[in-house]
Amino acid sequence: MRDYQRILIVRTDRIGDVLLSTPVIKVLRDNFPHSYIAFMVRPYTQDIVENNPYLDEVIIYDKYGRHKGIFSSLKFALTLRKKNFDVAIILHPTNRVHIITYLAGIPERIGYNKKFGFLLTKKIKDLKHLGKKHEVEYNFDLLKEIGIKDKTEELYMPITKDDENYVTSVLLQHKIQKDDRIIVINPTASCPSKIWPLERFLEVSDNLIRRYKAKIVFICSKEDDDICNRVTSYSDNKDCLVLSGLRLRQLAALIKRARLLISNDSGPVHIAVAVKTPVISIFGRNQAGLSPVRWRPLGKDDIVLHKEVGCKMCLAHNCDKGFMCLKAITVEDVLNAVEKIV
Repeated sequence: MRDYQRILIVRTDRIGDVLLSTPVIKVLRDNFPHSYIAFMVRPYTQDIVENNPYLDEVIIYDKYGRHKGIFSSLKFALTLRKKNFDVAIILHPTNRVHIITYLAGIPERIGYNKKFGFLLTKKIKDLKHLGKKHEVEYNFDLLKEIGIKDKTEELYMPITKDDENYVTSVLLQHKIQKDDRIIVINPTASCPSKIWPLERFLEVSDNLIRRYKAKIVFICSKEDDDICNRVTSYSDNKDCLVLSGLRLRQLAALIKRARLLISNDSGPVHIAVAVKTPVISIFGRNQAGLSPVRWRPLGKDDIVLHKEVGCKMCLAHNCDKGFMCLKAITVEDVLNAVEKIV
């Protein structure tokens, strides 16, 4: 194994993907205790890796903002060149990342042979779409290329005291006390093919309030305010709260306070794993690369709900069967899963 002095990890996709890459940081630090290790992410996942104790630097690549254009990306690559990295480990292949790391003159560029993979110096065949194993394991396949065989499934999400104080303050404003049983519900996801019907989440919420005297907190991003507004208009129950637009570290602090997270297959699932809050994760699509085998939550008490409904090919958001896979999961299925955890 080479003695790399300056290591760059790259992952520029979504929240869950970056969280599932955090075990790589720890293993690299264990194997290169004196090396300089940096992580390159997009701005909206910055909170996940900032303040990670095993990193020396977080590099922000703003693909849809200040680095959007060709010349801005070229300038970014030239700035990256000045950092003199010995190796780039590219956990998620994109054309632009492969071009940038190539132009940055990084001598070893390791990744999956996809999306301008010819620009890599070491590449492995991309079989992720087959969904034979978990995304964490696919990440560690790349470390084998530099001689590392260690693995861990321990996710890491930093939370500051300020984040915890902010969440405590917001909850107290809504009469949610320290000892209340909080259950967080995430009714959103990145694709309609991942979204369980909202009315079922609402029915679950009503049941949890009655059965467990739980305080329910629905979460969503600012972009999903329409969903949050529907939740708000449905429920005038003082035990049900809607929070939108939290920063990722604030969201992590909230989920850490909770007894349980109930969620579609989405980034908050993996935040919950990182802060050791049990998860009930609802999966729909019958597609190997998007299945629970690859994307399930990794906590020991977590529960996955996923049903086979006979689809031979998943059409994703173009589903012509009314998302039967999601509708096959009933309110009672979720409540039974809650009973096992709570």
